[in-house]
This record gives sequence, C-alpha cells and structure tokens, in this order.
Amino acid sequence: MSTVAKLGHDDIDNKIDNALDRVGMFVGFWLRIFIVLGIIGGLIWLVVGSPWSAALKDPVSLALQMGAQIAFAIVFVIVQFAAIFWFLGRSRVYWILPGETGISFADYRGNPEILEVARRVVTLLKGVRHFKDMGGEVHRGLLLIGPPGTGKSYLAQCIATEAGVPFCYASAPSFQAMFFGISNLKVMMLFGKARKMARKYGACIVFIDEIDAIGGGRAQGGGIGAMMGGGSGLLNELLMQMDPPRLDDGWRNRLFRKMGLRAKGAERPAVLTMGATNIPQVLDAALLRPGRFDWKIQIDAPDVDGRKEVIEYYLAKVAHDPKLSLERLAQETIHYTPAALKYLINEAVVIAHFDGRDAMEYKDFVLAMEMYETGIRQPIKSMSLEERTRIAYHETGHAIALAKLLPKERIQQVTIVRHGDALGFMMPKPLQESYGKSLDELLGDIQVSLAGKAAEQVYLHDEFTGATSDLIKATRTAGAIVGNFGMGGSLYAIGSLNDGPDAKLKREVERILDDEFKKVKHLLAEYRGAADEIVRRLVERGDLLGDEVIEIIADYEKTRGNGHLNGNGNGHYLPEPNGNGHHSVLAEPTVQSLSPATATTQASESTQATATEGQWREIGSPLTPPASDQPSGTETN
Repeated sequence: MSTVAKLGHDDIDNKIDNALDRVGMFVGFWLRIFIVLGIIGGLIWLVVGSPWSAALKDPVSLALQMGAQIAFAIVFVIVQFAAIFWFLGRSRVYWILPGETGISFADYRGNPEILEVARRVVTLLKGVRHFKDMGGEVHRGLLLIGPPGTGKSYLAQCIATEAGVPFCYASAPSFQAMFFGISNLKVMMLFGKARKMARKYGACIVFIDEIDAIGGGRAQGGGIGAMMGGGSGLLNELLMQMDPPRLDDGWRNRLFRKMGLRAKGAERPAVLTMGATNIPQVLDAALLRPGRFDWKIQIDAPDVDGRKEVIEYYLAKVAHDPKLSLERLAQETIHYTPAALKYLINEAVVIAHFDGRDAMEYKDFVLAMEMYETGIRQPIKSMSLEERTRIAYHETGHAIALAKLLPKERIQQVTIVRHGDALGFMMPKPLQESYGKSLDELLGDIQVSLAGKAAEQVYLHDEFTGATSDLIKATRTAGAIVGNFGMGGSLYAIGSLNDGPDAKLKREVERILDDEFKKVKHLLAEYRGAADEIVRRLVERGDLLGDEVIEIIADYEKTRGNGHLNGNGNGHYLPEPNGNGHHSVLAEPTVQSLSPATATTQASESTQATATEGQWREIGSPLTPPASDQPSGTETN
C-alpha cells in the first residue's frame, strides 16, 4: 500500500473516531441528564404521591428548611468573597468612549513621521474585518519608547479618537496589590472588559503607562512588579492576556462541548495593547516578541521644524506679542520636549499676567526658560564682595573658554546669582542641533569644564571648592574618549565587557586632563583683561547675557590687535611652541594687583556643590560624556 493511500485511510479512521466520540459524548450527556431528572422526580413522587407521603411530610419539611438555611449561608459567603475580590480586583483605570475626547491627530504636532505610523494603526483598527478577510492578522501590541514629555500617552489618545474605539488608560503600578493573585485578577478583569468593548465597537485600545514597572525581565527579578503582590505571575498573566489562545469560554460553547456538539470557532476580539516606557532595555524578552508588541516606535524630542509646529500650536491658544519669532524660539529650545514647550509658554503667560500685561512677550519666554532650566533666582544678599568676585572669576573662565573653543555653541547667560544649588553658572546653548562630536570638540568640552578651576589658579593664584561637577564632567568626557569612542589610540571599549577602567586607562585619562588643563590656563592668561572686565560687570550687576560677554571679548581682542589671540576656534587651545618643537611650560601670568575689597576667599567644601551633578547622559557605560549644553558653575551643598 502506498504512503498516500495509507495517509488517506488514517484520515478516514480519525474522522470516524471523532464522530463516534461526539456521539458517545452526546449520548452520555443526555443519559446523565435523564438519570438526574429521574432521581429528582422519584424524590418528588416519594414526598407527594407515595403512600408514605404523610409520614415523610414533617421530616422532609424540616430537611428542606435546613437545606435552605445551609444554601443561604453558602450563597452569602460566596457573594461576600465575590464582592471582596471584585473590589480588590478593580484597577485604577480610566475609560474614554468614542466621542468623549477632543484630542485628535490635528492636535499632535512635532513628529510628522510618528504621526504617519499612527495613521496606519488607525487604518488597521478601522478596517479590522476587511483586513481579516484578506487573511491578515491584526497587530495586538504597540510599544512607545521615548524620554518623558515626548507625547507617548498623548499619541495613544489621538489614535483612540481617530479610530473611534474605546480607550483605556492604566498606570502599570496600579496593577500591583498587597495580596498574591489579586494582581492577576486585575489584569484578567481589565482585558475581559476590553474584549467586551471590542466586540461592541469593533476594536479597543488598552494603554499601559510606565509598563516597565510590571514588565521587567524575569531574569532580573521582574522589576518593581516582583514585589508588592506582583511577582512573575503578574507578568505571565499580562503575557497571556495580550496574546490569548483561540478559545471561547462562553457558556454556550461550554454547553455545546458537554453535549458533544461542535462549538463555533473562536474569534479573538481586536484589542490593541499600547505600552509606554523610557527604559525599554529592562523589559522582558517575551513581552517584546512579535504577537505581543508587534510595533515599537521611538519618540524623541522634536527637531527645529517640529518645535516650530509645537510652539505655533500652543501660542495660538494664548495672548502673545505678534512679533514673536518662531524661528528664534525654536532655535533657543534645542532638545526641548513638547511637554516642556507647553510649560514654557504657559509659564510665560503667568509671568506676563503678574507683570500687569495682557499678552506674553519674548522676555517672558526667556524668564520662563531660565526658571525651567536653572530654578528660581535666590540671591544671597549677605554674600561678601570677596566671595562674589571669586565666583565671578570662576564663571568667567568657563565663559571665555566656551567663546574661544566651541564655535558650535553660544553663551546664553553668565550669572553669580544663586539658582537652586548653584551659586553661579555659565549657561551654554548649541547654535544648531548636533548628533555627534569630533575629537576636537570633546577636548574643547574638557577645557571648558576645567576652565573654572583654571581661572582660579591663573587670576587668583589660589584654589577653591565648588568645582566638583566640573571635574566629574571632564573626567567622564576624557574616559569616554579613551574607553568608549576609540579616540585614544586603542579600540578597546570598556563598556562592552562591563568592567571598570584599569590602571592604564586611568593614566591616559589623567594625561588628557592634565594636557587640556594646561592649554586652557594658557588661553585664560592671554585674556586677563577681558576677564577683569567681565568680572567687574558681574559683580556690579549679577548677570550678563551671552552677547555682552562676546562683545567684551571682541573689544579686548581689538586692543590686542591680533583678532583671536591663540584660540584655534575648532575645539581646543594650542599654546605657542617655544622653538624647540615643544610647547612652552606654563609661565606665571602677569596678574593685576587686587585691592583688599576684590581679593577673594573661598568657602569651605561643605558649602560648595555642583550645579550639574547627576545630569550626565548614560549610554550604557560608566565612561559616559555629559551633555555639553549643561551649565558649568559654582556649587553649594
């Protein structure tokens, strides 16, 4: 017998066996029904129609009363437990039905590419039936990845509105509970309701914000969800609900299966699970696989054109000066998220209101941006002139170094007025958006970071506390040059093996720091006259705008007659060679004598701290260069 014929006979045998099984199940079901009905009928006849009915009347009546009481007690306990579990199983979720929200794609600005992807999602949700008729499988998950404030939850609401389907907002920590099993129950109840909504409206969206709180990798202990009644069971339940088996547990299908009849094929309702996180690397691999989160969209801060759209959108909602330049506002808010831009404009309106004006102006926007970036101004009126002068020289060093070494950045402000933890700072701003840096620019960043301490040595012949974050920033940048970027003569990457810097790396980092420190000291020594003028104005006024600082430096260069002195303008300062092929050893600069009123003293280390400590950007390595547009300043604890 051929293989094909044998397979055909096996298929027929299987069909016959299945049919006989269904017949057996059908007969067995009805046989059990008839037996149960016969027993019940016999008991009724025994009590009502039999010759012994009179003798059995009182005992049966008593038994029925006791049975009723027991049944009531059982039902009462069951209802109590059901009510308790229902109460504990409720998650703090918010449902928005179609038409209840006014947020649509017309309100989403700043990321046109992301918006196009969202339109495709809506198209699939609207045409679920047609898409299934084509044989396609509807995507069940969409993960939004991006920093805080980039509009992840906002985009989810827009998708729900445009698709005309119910939208459920849930915070991931709200699934956690103090009793084991309750977290699973919350997830089951949420997705059960979502499937009912999907059957009614055609589709449904469940948005879980900060999903990393419950979706952490199980190999690392499950993240926060491993505690507080969560554990891996919560994640397992979420995984199952996002990609459930094709089973219909309705009572009709269960009854049909008991009777041996064929149940209708189950259809999974179109429930789109959307998640948002800013740390996707901690999520469990099973959560990220196709079939759960099929789409993963990275949402970053908008570029200059996107910021124009966002600023224009929010400006249209408030009274403002029509002369406001969108181009200028967009250029001054590089790396700002839509949420930050909304805050700035609203805060600018608040400032204008308290100033007695009916419309916000550019100066209100600048003040709002200053408060957002550096905190509220808190001048220390009792600070001595010596202390203010010392801080002014420190910040002046940062300003001169940035003006001469980093042509792609500008000085927005230099201040010696306390803002938050900073006694003073120099605020840099990029002239244009940049997505990478050259070696010269990184070395320039190091010199700018070290310029505050260098200014104290060059101008004041002393050293003070308050440069903690400057040194950390410079060290991290130098470490990244050697250990991350392969710019130090070795292609060995420290972060790839998760090991710390070795002695050789530390020596190379120390050499870079020492070389750049010497270079910036030479630069500051040549700009002593400009530094004195900047310090004089800072002590007198407390703040200087970047344009004023640049003007002072330019005037000083004119008096020197060589235009730019010795800064090479492309990232780092090169001292003049001494004629033998080597750069000259740093000579003691000529320092103008200071009166006792301008001689500076330094507060103790305990009163100094950092304006930027903890603001470094992490790229997966202990040797991560900090953002260069963070303020360099003098700190206080």
